[in-house]
Amino acid sequence: MSLITINNYQSIDKTSFLGCNQLSNEFLKRFDLTTAQFDVLMQISVYQPLTQSELAEKVTVTQGGISRMLVRLEKEGYIERKQDWKTKTISLTEKGEAVLEQAFPEQLAFQSSFFDEVLSEEEQKTLYTLMTRVHKNSQKKELPPE
Repeated sequence: MSLITINNYQSIDKTSFLGCNQLSNEFLKRFDLTTAQFDVLMQISVYQPLTQSELAEKVTVTQGGISRMLVRLEKEGYIERKQDWKTKTISLTEKGEAVLEQAFPEQLAFQSSFFDEVLSEEEQKTLYTLMTRVHKNSQKKELPPE
């Protein structure tokens, strides 16, 4: 039984190994998504509606990269952007929700298999505790002075 859930998937996924990320990119091709696009759709799903700036803070994509990605995701029909006075917000469309409904459980099972195949339940609990500690610390971190 995997200890990875939707609540901790995001922090674990962001700290996963490069090889896992490359395999995930290959895996997500079956949904016509990259790991970066999947991450953006997940963030939108959790925090919608949100602005492009808010989204950029939550993902590991540059502001320019996020702009290009949002254009593609909107063109594909996965997201919609709405102007509300001075603020433009981003939300998932029904198509975006549907692709996540299909992709999330399979991606979660695939990512979980990296842990389930080599770690006992106790080791997974320890890893989760350690990764949570590192993640919480990283959120408080500031750049050292130059």
